[in-house]
Amino acid sequence: LQYTHIVCMLKEKYSRIWLDNVHCTGSEKSLAHCESNGFGVSDCKHSEDVGVVCSSKRIPGFKFIRNQGLTVQVEEVRIRATYSHRKRIPITEGFLEVKDGGKWRQICNEDWNQKNSRVICGMQGFPGEKRFNTRPYKLLASRRKKNYWGFSINCTGNEADLSDCKLGREIEQKGNSTCGKGMPVVVSCVPGRVFAPSVSIGFRKAYRVEQPLVRLRGGAMIGEGRVEVLKNGEWGTVCDDNWNIRAATVVCRELGFGSAKEALTGARMGQGIGPVHMNEVECSGFEKSLTECYFNPNSLGCSHEEDAAVKCNVPAMGFHNRLRLSGGRNPYEGRVEVLGERNGSLVWGTVCSDSWGTMEAMVVCRQLGLGFASNAFQETWYWQGDSSADPVVMSGVRCSGTELTLEQCLHHGKHVACPKGGGRFAAGVSCTMTAPDLVLNAQVVEQTTYLEDRPMYALQCAHEERCLSGSADKADPSSYRRLLRFSSQIHNNGQSDFRPRASPQSWVWHDCHRHYHSMEVFTHYDLMSLNGTKVAEGHKASFCLEDTYCDEGIQKRYECANFGAQGITVGCWDTYRHDIDCQWIDITDVKPGDYILQVVINPNYEVAESDYTNNIMKCRSRYDGHRIWTYNCHTGKKDLFTLCIKD
Repeated sequence: LQYTHIVCMLKEKYSRIWLDNVHCTGSEKSLAHCESNGFGVSDCKHSEDVGVVCSSKRIPGFKFIRNQGLTVQVEEVRIRATYSHRKRIPITEGFLEVKDGGKWRQICNEDWNQKNSRVICGMQGFPGEKRFNTRPYKLLASRRKKNYWGFSINCTGNEADLSDCKLGREIEQKGNSTCGKGMPVVVSCVPGRVFAPSVSIGFRKAYRVEQPLVRLRGGAMIGEGRVEVLKNGEWGTVCDDNWNIRAATVVCRELGFGSAKEALTGARMGQGIGPVHMNEVECSGFEKSLTECYFNPNSLGCSHEEDAAVKCNVPAMGFHNRLRLSGGRNPYEGRVEVLGERNGSLVWGTVCSDSWGTMEAMVVCRQLGLGFASNAFQETWYWQGDSSADPVVMSGVRCSGTELTLEQCLHHGKHVACPKGGGRFAAGVSCTMTAPDLVLNAQVVEQTTYLEDRPMYALQCAHEERCLSGSADKADPSSYRRLLRFSSQIHNNGQSDFRPRASPQSWVWHDCHRHYHSMEVFTHYDLMSLNGTKVAEGHKASFCLEDTYCDEGIQKRYECANFGAQGITVGCWDTYRHDIDCQWIDITDVKPGDYILQVVINPNYEVAESDYTNNIMKCRSRYDGHRIWTYNCHTGKKDLFTLCIKD
């Protein structure tokens, strides 16, 4: 009875909303001291419940009680480079300093070890520490005035942050005699290969990584994303059961980043595809790869709704100092302005909008830490930037989308050529922290493929929309075309809805089929020889992007009927059935043999997505002149050789 009474009290307690319209100055010691409507006076619903994420940094002036077993709590940590190294980006070596009570202080190295250095390097975005020459630092330390922090530090080496380390012994302050047997701690870190230091301006070229065993996908920022593992030639995800900061740190260090800032669960970086390769992962924190960690191979039943993700510490590269957005209505949009060289000096200028597109905009948004691109603009007359920055300082920009900075993209260098000029024709972007992610269901394609011989007189509309091969232009109306038909089911696994870039007012009306096209090219269908040569092709315009079906609990938002809004909601999918026009490849002129069937969604990158690598699907196909067999379908970039040897 007493237990039941307590449970009832708790239910009543947690169903109430105690505070509403809370206004704090920031100096209050308790939320209860802030101005509000009063306790229990509220017209809110639980859908409006608030939350907080606290910083691990300690507020200036906070003094902690000196008890045993406390963890380290400081306001800030930095590596202070010597004068000769300060132009290097990133800073990988120097004196360690912690900010405490608003003042920067050094740490005595008498009790310092490499495990402590490993943790510091991880916090600064570096995967490991290394030895260094102590002589110049001893000389510098002897000439400098020192201000030591009052404690030593005890780390085990697998902590993700200094705040996870234990506080060591108290250091007796003796003025210049403090740390008499030692000197201030110096830390030297090994940068990931992507962040190799260079003088002053950082990168010149993007580093092309070799085939890894672990990768990140779907993240808005450098060093974050859904964790995917390569096993038996197939990429799969990691289940979030037991997923923690230690395992996340192993992933981050393996990929050349520092320790993990967060270990994310519940598919926070979008849902993956394919198998779930690892579940109930347990790492010590010292493994070189996530694949070395223990996991439960017999654990079943994990879905992609439980995909694990990470956010890693990355080095301070100063990328944002050489690029800015100007004139926008908010910090996430504007004309792109870069710091470039003109007449021997560095000046702000614009980027030529010739060939400017989604991939280039993606690089800009990532470089500025603003997530994904939502739009790429080739005219920016409506954004009034600084007139002194109107001249073009960068032209011919072509990005693959993997670059970390706009400078890494192909461009004309010092030989700027832009016939349109800058000003109103300068490149612009708008950025967003979430993006859609379209994925084609490979199994549906494999299960629905078949051949149909259809007379030309029944294909007039499809012919008008260029859905047949070139030989159809001269074909007799009574002749037949052989069509390779299949259904396509396109899922949105991202974090925001997929919407056509063009507004409904600019959609193209096709009189023959009596419908609008919201995207003139939505998918490419190709039949290729085993060496990659295209032998037949088709394309599909998005005459109707809608939510055909949705996962349980998700409401349909887009429907094409009555000129309705078009798009694909997160957690929903759009199905193009095999029996509708243009849902085919015209293979009338194709000879019998072995081929690759390839489907590419959003092939022109017209709409920005968080991951384009899963927009492509390939199948093996065997055609004997009468029938066709389609098998071994895979989503994602898988080379033709891999598909062939599996046969």
